[in-house]
Amino acid sequence: MHAMRLLARGAPLALSEVTLPAPAPCELLIRVEACGVCRTDLHLLDGELPDIRCPITPGHEVVGVVSARGGEVTRFAIGDRVGVPWLAWTCGVCQYCRAGLENLCPQARFTGYTRDGGYAQEILADARYCLPLPPEVPATGLAPLLCAGLIGYRAYRKAGEAMNLGLYGFGAAAHLLAQIARHEGRRVFAFTREGDTEGQAFARQLGAVWAGASTERPPQELDAAILFAPVGGLIPAALAAVRPGGRVVCAGIHMSDVPRFPYRLLWGERSVASVANLTRADGEAFIPLATRLGLAPTVERFALADANTALQRLRSGAVQGAAVLEMTGD
Repeated sequence: MHAMRLLARGAPLALSEVTLPAPAPCELLIRVEACGVCRTDLHLLDGELPDIRCPITPGHEVVGVVSARGGEVTRFAIGDRVGVPWLAWTCGVCQYCRAGLENLCPQARFTGYTRDGGYAQEILADARYCLPLPPEVPATGLAPLLCAGLIGYRAYRKAGEAMNLGLYGFGAAAHLLAQIARHEGRRVFAFTREGDTEGQAFARQLGAVWAGASTERPPQELDAAILFAPVGGLIPAALAAVRPGGRVVCAGIHMSDVPRFPYRLLWGERSVASVANLTRADGEAFIPLATRLGLAPTVERFALADANTALQRLRSGAVQGAAVLEMTGD
């Protein structure tokens, strides 16, 4: 089968032929239908994540159909549609796993980073970490839910009961959360790159009550803000925008260095928190919610061989919503 592989750090992905082994006892062999393109994939290509091994196949928003399964798999049958998210495996015995915080497991493995991901026509995945997906929804509409949606939703819940919610970086995750927040009666304030009038119009189209540049102050104080843009300089800006007692949640796996800022921005019982990875419980809660609400990702589709183009458009901020690779039998 074909896969787009990172053969060396800093190099573009290369279309490669790969032969997968038979699935291990707990594994599924999955024919990939679609795979989302995530900013974490850019961090992988740019060498911004630790301990990157090459070659590696990126991609952790994987939608596909089970074509074979190991002998110990009982949850999924051949022909079932499943999702393969970022969290690929955890040890199950450390203090974090035992406490329901498997997202913090120090031995955790991750799809498209420490094991091969979904920029491919087939993938092997541990069945215990896969999620059941509805068969009637187009695969390209499900792929963004598996990271942009899942980790975004974890960040959203960490923001608490904020009625005035700021979203810094209005990309794949934010455009999904805006729909959830609107459904729950919250007010979304969207922050984009300087001069991104199209992105601001897109945010207002999805229900944002205000949209402006990340350097601007919103017209009202925020109860909480979520940062999806990997820019450390946004933390002081967001702290300046939230009210006393408010919270700033950093949702990315990587962020540029945070600059020095005066204590008065943090004072008033404001707080800064981060979101790391996800748990299987997050998926079990979010996917049914997204299905029930009819979350509709805005998707730009690319062929597998055009993965580098998709990544470049994501890097430049040209993608509205989410970029998704669609697989073919070629």
